Amino acid sequence: MRLILFCLAGLGLLSACGRLEDVGRAPDFSPIRETDEYFAMMSRPFPVSLEDETPLGPASLWNGGRESLLGDRRAMQQGDILTVVIEIDDSAEISNSTERTRSGSESLSIPQLFGIPQRIAPELPSGASLDNAVSTDSNSSSAGDGSVRRNEKLELRVAATVTGVLPNGVLQIVGRQEVRVNFELRELLVTGYARAQDISRQNEITYDKIASARISYGGRGQITDVQQPRYGQQIADILLPF
Repeated sequence: MRLILFCLAGLGLLSACGRLEDVGRAPDFSPIRETDEYFAMMSRPFPVSLEDETPLGPASLWNGGRESLLGDRRAMQQGDILTVVIEIDDSAEISNSTERTRSGSESLSIPQLFGIPQRIAPELPSGASLDNAVSTDSNSSSAGDGSVRRNEKLELRVAATVTGVLPNGVLQIVGRQEVRVNFELRELLVTGYARAQDISRQNEITYDKIASARISYGGRGQITDVQQPRYGQQIADILLPF
């Protein structure tokens, strides 16, 4: 037991030391280097066919390349950037009601069983009888009522990077955004898989067209730190059975 308490105290001191470093200063931004987006932009994409680079006609001054005026500039290869539009306005309301009632009664009497009750009756205490050997009554009832009401609204736009192209042509995208206001850092993370066909001519895609979408919107800083319960309280909530 002492060893467990010593380990918990050591973990508490280590976590406290890390938190003490942030006292009096704003939280740091996450480094841009060593991220998936950084490596995707630094590495060379797979070679693309030069068919789109051919002129549209023998006498045409334009071509179908991505850098031309009429070219398709939508994100389609590793390292490209596109805009993810997040507009969530969901509401749900669920109401359940349950009521259950049950009653039962049982009675067992053995006034005659091969003469055994008559032989046992003289030996029983005064007032005891086997005429009604067992008699039980039961009554139970339960009622439950529950309701859930949720309303979520979120409108965001974030630039995402194509970090990879799967063999079937689906794009793997990752978008991160951090905004610091005073001592509070707001973080937005978007990851998922998207088809190049779902990207609009404005190089935008809505969140509902992203498969396996993971959208995280939160923050870290002094306000978020105050809103979270202390480590000791979180451990107590897990360990205490009551």
